[in-house]
Amino acid sequence: MDATYVERLEKAKQRFVEIEKKLSDPKVISNPKEAAQLSKERSNLLDLVETYDAYLNVMEAIQSNQELLQDPEMKELAQEDLKILEQRCRELEKKLLVALTPKDPNDEKNIILEVRAGTGGEEASLFAAELFRMYQRYAEIRGWKVELLNLSETGLKGFKEVIAMITGDRVYSHLRYESGVHRVQRVPQTEAQGRIHTSAVTVAVLPEADEVEVEIQPQDLKVDVFRSSGPGGQSVNTTDSAVRMTHLPSGLVVSCQDEKSQHKNRAKALKILRSKLYDLQLQKQMEERSHHRKSQIGSGDRSEKIRTYNFPQSRVTDHRIPITLHNLSGILDGQLGDLIEALQKHFQSLQLKEQSV
Repeated sequence: MDATYVERLEKAKQRFVEIEKKLSDPKVISNPKEAAQLSKERSNLLDLVETYDAYLNVMEAIQSNQELLQDPEMKELAQEDLKILEQRCRELEKKLLVALTPKDPNDEKNIILEVRAGTGGEEASLFAAELFRMYQRYAEIRGWKVELLNLSETGLKGFKEVIAMITGDRVYSHLRYESGVHRVQRVPQTEAQGRIHTSAVTVAVLPEADEVEVEIQPQDLKVDVFRSSGPGGQSVNTTDSAVRMTHLPSGLVVSCQDEKSQHKNRAKALKILRSKLYDLQLQKQMEERSHHRKSQIGSGDRSEKIRTYNFPQSRVTDHRIPITLHNLSGILDGQLGDLIEALQKHFQSLQLKEQSV
């Protein structure tokens, strides 16, 4: 384990011992407020310290078994024990890493997912549809619910833009690092000469915001209604049910036409707008903090090229870690677990190192 992590763990353990000594002090016991604060701090450290103690015990056992490898009679048994101990060590290291990482208050939140076609014309729209289906499949695998909020299709079943809400257990903590530019390299269906084209799709992951976090005044909104339309401008609704909502102070504009009811479209548009305003607040806070850091951790920069999907080589490369997986079809079918776990571990590591500076 990295020396930085060990130092933090040792400090946490020392603090835990100090608290236990104070909690046995009659002066502290006679002060209910101080005793309550210390008890709460002890409770917060307990799992971390117990896990660290278990990790130290496993490391000691590994060392003992490595010494037994020199004994011909004990070598085979020691090798078997080492396999078990090393697996247990990796599990405990992973648990400690998660426990040490500062918790993001948004990790437990649901999200608003936006997928938009970028450069590449119809090919970008087709890939935007594929990316959205990738996230739908991942959500199904994890038991999350996907609710479509707005969809703008093209004539070839591509998506110019799709916005959805994903609800479930710790959705933001898993998908927060998906924000950015996703690049696809492949031969488009419309390419007669078989040349590989490069197109781009932008993804935005916004934590859901409630009314307490973002208050929107009625006088700050301009609401326009219009008729919903399908691909190529084909009318799919004969009433003015679609809603365009403009937040005057920020200039943000949100449209929603997925529902036949104007009332439901207004509610969805307001939900999207509230999350966009909340995201603006978060981006501003991150920019301010980045002035005091060496790097900006998990900024979700919308202009950053984060991943390439190469069809001829059946590979997916994430440029931030970097990592390359030769499982393109599986990933597009929602098998994102390994990629997301690698991203979480990478950014957790960066956060820990920056905290120690």
